[in-house]
Amino acid sequence: MNGVGRGRRAAPAEARGISLEPFRSAVLSDPSPVTGARLAAAVQSSGRLLGTAGTLQAVDSLSAELRGLGPLQQLAEARVTDILVNGPHDVWTDGEGGLRRAEIAFGSDADVRALAARLVAAGGRRLDDGNPCADVHLAGYRVHAVLPPVSTGGTLLSIRLHRPRRFALAELLVAAPQWQPYLEAIVLQRLNFLICGATGSGKTTMLAAMLGTASPQERMVLVEDAAELNPGHPHVVGLQSRTSNVEGTGAVGMAELVRQALRMRPDRLVVGECRGGEVREFLAAMNTGHAGAGGTIHANSAAAVPARLAAMGALAGMNADSIALQAASALDLVISMQRTDAGRCVQEVCLLQTNDAGRLHTITALAADGAGVRHCHGWDELRGRLFP
Repeated sequence: MNGVGRGRRAAPAEARGISLEPFRSAVLSDPSPVTGARLAAAVQSSGRLLGTAGTLQAVDSLSAELRGLGPLQQLAEARVTDILVNGPHDVWTDGEGGLRRAEIAFGSDADVRALAARLVAAGGRRLDDGNPCADVHLAGYRVHAVLPPVSTGGTLLSIRLHRPRRFALAELLVAAPQWQPYLEAIVLQRLNFLICGATGSGKTTMLAAMLGTASPQERMVLVEDAAELNPGHPHVVGLQSRTSNVEGTGAVGMAELVRQALRMRPDRLVVGECRGGEVREFLAAMNTGHAGAGGTIHANSAAAVPARLAAMGALAGMNADSIALQAASALDLVISMQRTDAGRCVQEVCLLQTNDAGRLHTITALAADGAGVRHCHGWDELRGRLFP
């Protein structure tokens, strides 16, 4: 998508003195799919005498800009996880080195809006004044866009890049390999667990790597809001939620998908991210014999998970006592991920239990200690579950 075919990469046409604006406007004025023939026709119909080389350069540059991620495509390299556009001259990337300003700019906010609208349309949604916020999942990308006046500045565009590469657990634990036997034992002993952490802390990547260590004889059913998990396992099927169409119908929520997944004979039920009322069905499934389940949850630390579960349970009509009893019975562990200057790493493994007052709380069993692992108050109990 970023290349130009014919085995070469042309220099940007605008850098060679060829303005793309007339051609860009001609292509974007037609909502039909952007094809090579349409690009060539737009250049030829302009009446400009570019010569053979100039015409090829213009078509190549238009193709790179109007397909894939457009002018942002050059930023989609292996070390980048997110591309964030805050305005035409304010583009950032996130990845291994943290947030970095990108040396790229759009001509105007209208160009950012045009790219956002095209990407959203490719995902079957629309982005306009009547629908100023949209979130879509494309092949390899998750795109979120917001238009003014909901955005107080210009058009905002956030793109999460999904990598097809599967990471082995050992690859993620290079800086602290002592964690590997504990995490593998969690999967082997079919404990139910949640991985918590802030945005970008590596929850989904770690979950996929852990699932990759499960027995190849097991059948996994993944339930996700947007398909991101890619475990290295031979028997994986996935379900993805769907938002309503422009008529307000056709939505399929996470709670419904969890119910459907239970009818698909899962050996392991995995919810990519627990964020709402589906927590009721998820906990109910784990309380009815579905061991080895896993998922992720947004929480800054393991200690914050009980409050997050209570909030999500309230969305499902469950009171605090009910969610505490269900969660303590269903979940064995919480694994906390943290993003540090050294990278994304496991911070602690905690047991999830209720106290004498019936309140849900966590007990730290393992904690990071430099490049090693420290046994904590809950280790004796956890050891009996991991290494019986």
